[in-house]
Amino acid sequence: MVTRIQSLLPLLLALLVVACSSAPDKRVLQYLNTQGFGSRYSGNAEQENYVTINDSFSYTDEYEAELKDQVTVDIDGTVILPQVGAVAVAGMTRTEIEALLTQKFSPYYERIDIKVVRIQTRAKYYYVYGEVGAEGERIFPGNLTVFQAVMAARPDKVRANLGRVRLIRADPLDPLILTFNMRDLLKYGDSTFNFLVQESDIIVVPPTFLAQVGSFISALVTPFTTVFQQVFTGLIQLNNLDRNLNNNQQFGVF
Repeated sequence: MVTRIQSLLPLLLALLVVACSSAPDKRVLQYLNTQGFGSRYSGNAEQENYVTINDSFSYTDEYEAELKDQVTVDIDGTVILPQVGAVAVAGMTRTEIEALLTQKFSPYYERIDIKVVRIQTRAKYYYVYGEVGAEGERIFPGNLTVFQAVMAARPDKVRANLGRVRLIRADPLDPLILTFNMRDLLKYGDSTFNFLVQESDIIVVPPTFLAQVGSFISALVTPFTTVFQQVFTGLIQLNNLDRNLNNNQQFGVF
């Protein structure tokens, strides 16, 4: 029995080490649970637009002509209103802002009906990466399909694999990754999977198999070509130096 326990001891220690190494840090969990996952202010702007930091909106009132202004959401999520001061609005939809402003201004006016005329977004984006000419962060305009987003990013005609375009909708509990064949849309007109892009979506245009092979070969060859280029440049410089020395000796400079 003792021998059997001794033989199992290394396995138990290994399992313990793995468990300890994979267990999340308590401080990390604390920050995740208190600070949230991802953006602090988020929503579906196409269902009902909302404001976040750096967004601006205009409001007006049907009864009080002086109650109109355009304000920008500050870094702390607030806007400054006359008579009221700082009011937190980040993350609120158009309807919620109207209700809040009506409540805040009510003590100063007998009859008001605040309306948000326009929300101007400056901080809502989606992202495109991979074999495209315009890679990175792009302003989210709304009513945008995957095909439109990929075409706007100018996919590389040789390297882009339009048959395996991925849309990543990140989420801590229920992440979504969809793969689209843009060639079906271009060849057959099949728009079944031409999904609408949402704010913060990530679109990845991967390379073709041949492009991957080319990149692999380039990664192998580049160090050698760099060394050869440096050696060749050094030889040219030595040759030029030697030629200058010979010319100087010929004309009696030294």
